[in-house]
Amino acid sequence: MVRIALDPTPYHHTHALLEFPDVAARLGFEHMQLTPHVDFAPFFRYPKADDDLVATLKKKAADAGVKIPALLPVQRISSPDEHLRVAAVRNFTRVIQLAVEMEVPVINTEFSGRPELPEESEDAFYRSFEQLLPIIEREGVRVNIDPHPDDFVEDGLEAWRVIRGLNSRSVGFVYVASHTFHMGDRARTLIPELGDRLGAVYAADTFDHHRSHGLRYITNPPGNAVRVHQHLNIDRGDVDWNELFSALRASGYLDREDALIVSNVFGEDENADASARHQLARIKELADS
Repeated sequence: MVRIALDPTPYHHTHALLEFPDVAARLGFEHMQLTPHVDFAPFFRYPKADDDLVATLKKKAADAGVKIPALLPVQRISSPDEHLRVAAVRNFTRVIQLAVEMEVPVINTEFSGRPELPEESEDAFYRSFEQLLPIIEREGVRVNIDPHPDDFVEDGLEAWRVIRGLNSRSVGFVYVASHTFHMGDRARTLIPELGDRLGAVYAADTFDHHRSHGLRYITNPPGNAVRVHQHLNIDRGDVDWNELFSALRASGYLDREDALIVSNVFGEDENADASARHQLARIKELADS
C-alpha cells in the first residue's frame, strides 16, 4: 500500500511546527514528511529540537492519527569548504539521533555540493559518509539522496552511480518528479536501474526548461548560471505522469510496503489547502490506475 505524505513547507509561515499533524489530518493525509523547520532541523544549521519538543511532536502526530515516515534535513555534507562539511556531519549526526527518537526510519536529503567544483564536492561527500555510514547502519536508518538542481551531481544516472559507490544498502535514491528535466528526463530507464534502492518519490510538476529553444523560463540577462524549476500541482507542467507511474508500477515500487510518495508543492501557497487536496486525489488516482 503506497503511503502518500504531505510536505508541510507551504504552512511553515502560517502554522507552528506542532500544528502540522493537525493540518495534514484536516487535509486527508495519513502521513507527513517533516521538512526543514526553524524549530526542528533548519537548513544548514544545527537542529533545534530537544527531548521535550520531540515528545510533544510525537504525541501531536499520534493524537491526529498522522504518521511521520521520513525526515528531510538539508546539510552541506558535500561542501568543498572543510569547515562547512565538518559542521554538516555534526548536524546530520544529530538529525539521525532525532530520527531514532522520533521512531522515523527514513531520512531523505540532498547531496548539497557545488556544480562548479564537482570533483572536490564528490570527495567531500565520500569523506562525510565515511563518518556517517557507521552511525546510519548501526541505528538502522535508511538515508535516501536527491540529486537537486545546482548540486555537484544533477543527472539522475550519475547520481545513482555516486550513491552506489558507497556500497551500502542503507543509502538509496529520492526520485523528485519536479527535477525530471535536470535529471535527464529518463524515468523509464532510471527507475528500473534503481531497483529496490529507490527510497522515495516526490510528486510535483514543473516546466521543461529545455523547451521553446530554452525559453520555457527566462532569466535576465540571458546566460545566467542558474537552475530553474518549480514545484507545481500535478498536471500544471510538463512531467509525463503516466510514464513515471508506469515505470514505478513496472518496477514493483507501488506494491512495496515501504513505498512513499510525498506531495511537495511549493508554488501554490495562496491555495495551499486546495493544492494539497488536489495532490492527494491525483496521486491516489495515478497509483491506482
